[in-house]
Amino acid sequence: MSEVIIELQNANIYQGNVLILKDVNFKVEKGEFVYLVGKTGTGKSSLLKTLYGELSFNEGSANVVGFDLKNIDWKTVPFLRRNLGVVFQDFQLLTDRNVYENLKFVLKATGWKDEKLMEEKINEVLDQVGLKTKAYKMTYEMSGGEQQRVDIARALLNSPKLILADEPTGNLDPETSDEIMQLLFNIAKNYGTAIIMATHDFIVINRYPSRMLKTEFGKLIDSNNKASATSSAL
Repeated sequence: MSEVIIELQNANIYQGNVLILKDVNFKVEKGEFVYLVGKTGTGKSSLLKTLYGELSFNEGSANVVGFDLKNIDWKTVPFLRRNLGVVFQDFQLLTDRNVYENLKFVLKATGWKDEKLMEEKINEVLDQVGLKTKAYKMTYEMSGGEQQRVDIARALLNSPKLILADEPTGNLDPETSDEIMQLLFNIAKNYGTAIIMATHDFIVINRYPSRMLKTEFGKLIDSNNKASATSSAL
């Protein structure tokens, strides 16, 4: 039986007091790769921020990596985030330290204390993203593709069930975008990590087709629901 990683039912997504998405229904299972598409301002970022606990959730039901979003507060948000990883378009790496120290900073912030275990984990995730020899390189010395790999390694540190990737190819050239997409699909396939990737890049989508969620006119349309998907063809 498949493990459900995200399930939203009759969920309303708000940004402050403004209703952004109404009556959202979808679920994502272990190892599934899902695109999140839609024009700027249609709710993609609001949905992602709700899923990782930055925006509060009150209407409908939403369960993310075993957490009921209605019942989380500032004390439990860190525990939610330990079970998911976030990949950013602009990397958000610390430029005053090397790759190893960037990753160690995150481990310490999420409660790791044993130096040997931290070293093993850092080496493991760098190996996963093909950067095993780059641990002691300064982040500002790296190419955009390498920095995005570090960002993905950071997202993998706590062996998450879910990765939320916000425009991860947005600042990359086509060849590097291909490398990042292959890496993300391999992570989903080989480690069973569910991935939701917000993107405007339809070249990438056409090269790596997968299920799609689309924000449009205050609704979320799921390509798994064929009837509604045909009305919102790309």
